Amino acid sequence: APPRAASLLYDGPASTGDARAVTCPADRRRTVGEWLPLEAARVGDVVAAVAAAYPRWNATPVESRAAILERAADRLEARRAEFMQLLIAEAGKTVLDALAEVREAVDFLRFYAAQARRLMAHAETLPGPTGEHNELQLHGRGVFICISPWNFPLAIYTGQIAAALVAGNPVIAKPAEQTNLVAARMAALLREAGVPSYVFQNVLGEGDIGAELVADPRIAGVAFTGSVEVAQLINRALAARKGPIATLIAETGGQNAMLVDSSALPEQVVKDALYSSFYSAGQRCSALRVLLLQEEIADKTIHMLKGAMQELSVGDPALLNTDLGPVIDEPARARLAAHGEAIQRSGKLLHQLKLPQSCAHGTYFAPLAVEIGQLEDLTEEHFGPILHVARFSRRRPE
Repeated sequence: APPRAASLLYDGPASTGDARAVTCPADRRRTVGEWLPLEAARVGDVVAAVAAAYPRWNATPVESRAAILERAADRLEARRAEFMQLLIAEAGKTVLDALAEVREAVDFLRFYAAQARRLMAHAETLPGPTGEHNELQLHGRGVFICISPWNFPLAIYTGQIAAALVAGNPVIAKPAEQTNLVAARMAALLREAGVPSYVFQNVLGEGDIGAELVADPRIAGVAFTGSVEVAQLINRALAARKGPIATLIAETGGQNAMLVDSSALPEQVVKDALYSSFYSAGQRCSALRVLLLQEEIADKTIHMLKGAMQELSVGDPALLNTDLGPVIDEPARARLAAHGEAIQRSGKLLHQLKLPQSCAHGTYFAPLAVEIGQLEDLTEEHFGPILHVARFSRRRPE
């Protein structure tokens, strides 16, 4: 039977609301599971339960907390194939990208365990005047909300939670609704590894659930990865609350650019630009969005780029020879298509691959390279396999 994801709360799995189907981005005719949203009315009870757990968890020795993360890392490595399969089916990851993501999640667990031992196991004696003794001790801050994205549904989800938990903070995680199956399975693994049920809650829902959590005055901090617009909404919501000032740790997007002058090796430029722009279907925060070429080498580099793009394989992410899989869902594909059409009217089409017939039932967007006049032609980030190329002069403007 397809997996069913429910919120994992202090009193066990919470299956409320109507089940929502999870379909495979590579073939939307295929259902890979379903998830159940939490009722918004329950958010207050979840926060209250976790807030009550803070003193107990903060008093737990850091060695015990770090050991739990390391057990989780061991379990995740042992179940690598299982998580890779789910990343491919639900998030449209290619085999290599899925493997890299599992490894990154394991790295997060081990890294934060080691850092917590280094920073929190012993008090640091500070210099001071004779007769005075000063120590620096690090403790948890309180309940943290961890809001993770769909583009790294295992690695970022795990990293946010691991950092907060090992530092002595209870956690309420709210993963992106596009990848609830991955999050629910990792949440269960964390519980199996020893994270107490009263310390860690995994809440499934859409943006309204996240907004309810952020607005609660009992929340001490928020870790968020996603769009600039949502980060700004969270920032304003935290500032408007009564009570202590909360911490916001936000990782957002932008226009990542590569500046290439005439001293660069074109073959290396094309190789790096191709990988950064198009692998992971361009759905990385670090993906290259703008390639800035010195005008003396632009034509040659663009010619090589077009040839290299022809070698890309777009298709089923479960196949080893696939370079690019689908984008996450239909709204994402539609936004990319609209931008691609608009930017070609104002810019110059350099090259776009043709999608094979096998992609007809998935949310695929064909990799696109387009030349624009200047960086200012772009007013927002376009999260997918679109590379914007612009030329610049070595001469200083008059």
